[in-house]
Amino acid sequence: MQLSWILAIWRSSGLTDTRLLLATTNKGKVREIKKLLPGLSFKIESLDNYPAFGRFQEKGETFEDNSRGKARFYSLKYPGIVLAEDSGLEVQVLGGKPGVFSARFSGRQATDKKNIKKLLKLMKNLPDSRRQAKFICVAAVAYQGKILKVYKGQLLGRILPEPRGQNGFGYDPVFFYPPLKKTLAELTTEEKNAISHRGRALRKVGAYLKTLLVEK
Repeated sequence: MQLSWILAIWRSSGLTDTRLLLATTNKGKVREIKKLLPGLSFKIESLDNYPAFGRFQEKGETFEDNSRGKARFYSLKYPGIVLAEDSGLEVQVLGGKPGVFSARFSGRQATDKKNIKKLLKLMKNLPDSRRQAKFICVAAVAYQGKILKVYKGQLLGRILPEPRGQNGFGYDPVFFYPPLKKTLAELTTEEKNAISHRGRALRKVGAYLKTLLVEK
């Protein structure tokens, strides 16, 4: 039903190009998402190209609430497909925090370094057995205010007492992935994308978008 609906709208609208908006201004996320969506003939853009769209206020209690909300909001303004994702870190001993507040954990002027500093202070002197954490990503695909698909991905690991590595962004320097014995910031982009929460969700998105292109 969803596939036939969107194809009918495309054909009736007379659109000659297939556009995909990444509903974020986070340059790190944009780079990652583009690499996770190879082989698509969509024209991929980000919110940096559309400042007049305004900013969606993330007030959801879950990652899915926020991803769905963003996707709907921007898809009512954008002529093509919108991909919105919300992701973050949940730490077991902190009751799931920082959760949906991951990007602004240290306050209104939050930076990656400030967020990590606050996290490590809250977890100071905890043994490895109490440092379990997981990254979660929920990605929503929408068109003209209608949610087409929602996909999820997660990655289990633990928080180190101090940062390691220079790659990635966000909490990557303190998120240790036991199977590879490295933090995400110690991995190459290709290594991280192969196992990350965002990679797991976005590969499902890519497969879905390819079905739309084939049918169109």
